[in-house]
Amino acid sequence: MKFSTLHCIAAVCATAALGGCVVTPIGMEPGYGGPGYATPPGVVYVAPTYAMPAPGYAWQYNGRFGWGWRHPSHGWHRGWR
Repeated sequence: MKFSTLHCIAAVCATAALGGCVVTPIGMEPGYGGPGYATPPGVVYVAPTYAMPAPGYAWQYNGRFGWGWRHPSHGWHRGWR
């Protein structure tokens, strides 16, 4: 299968246009932990197993239940207190 010049030009333009879209997180992953949140000492980080339930939730550690989604005004997702 031969690639035409038009396909090559389109691939180069797409690479150039989308090359700046990759951004590395600074300090923590966005949406995980919230601003200024640090994992407590001695606690192993566990990644979320499902998507953020709604905007505003942050992946944080609960001393009793472990890791979960917490909203500043709604509290813990799935009824944790």
